[in-house]
Amino acid sequence: MVFDKRSTRTRMSFEVAMKQLGGHTIVMNAEEMQITGAESVDDTAKVLSRFVDAAMFRISSHEKLREIANCASIPIINGLTDHSHPCQIMADLMTIEEKLGAVKGKKIVWFGDYNNVARTFMQAAPVWDFELVISCPEDLRPSDGAARYVPDPKSAAENADVIVTDTWVSMGQEGKFIDKFMPYQVNEGLMALAKNDAIFMHCMPIHRNQEVTDEVLATQASVIYDEAENRLHAQKAILTWCLENAGVTI
Repeated sequence: MVFDKRSTRTRMSFEVAMKQLGGHTIVMNAEEMQITGAESVDDTAKVLSRFVDAAMFRISSHEKLREIANCASIPIINGLTDHSHPCQIMADLMTIEEKLGAVKGKKIVWFGDYNNVARTFMQAAPVWDFELVISCPEDLRPSDGAARYVPDPKSAAENADVIVTDTWVSMGQEGKFIDKFMPYQVNEGLMALAKNDAIFMHCMPIHRNQEVTDEVLATQASVIYDEAENRLHAQKAILTWCLENAGVTI
């Protein structure tokens, strides 16, 4: 497991998942590896492929992750990049199906910043056949993809099955101007427009009373801790799938 960002849920879920599957883990900071120095990505990926059965990278650069995956002969798992966060979405979809049944046909509404998690929901929508609505500032409006853009947050929230948001200030974005996101704060008024059994999700960490209020987090609609736990179960499934396809006995 290689990290160039701090991590709580990604590191713990992957480490516990691999150990529950009977495997072992090695954790490295990207700065500890030669990949940040003179060594080429190709050499690093090929050497990793000789030592381990799979590698998970949580790194900023999506292009560098693609390059690593293209050069390696082992499964390379995207633990997070600035472009996408697929492992989180697998846990999110698992949580939705636990709480509401099949995700197909559900209305999922994303509020706030159009970031890596929102972008991955966009990728997932046509695969799992759910309705995705994006409600964010006009200057962040997605230009294409499998989502409907609704700038008015109240209109977007109507009859939603799932309301989702994320932090407006990701790591490395400290000092970011956030006033434009305030109309998209998830509060009790917004939740009241969704279906009676609607759930609220957030991948954490949370800036309380910014993107979501304490009042919403205290309701039964909030499933954030189940969502966090499901990272573990999703990671086990991802690892099992990757390793079985790589010829490693599980």
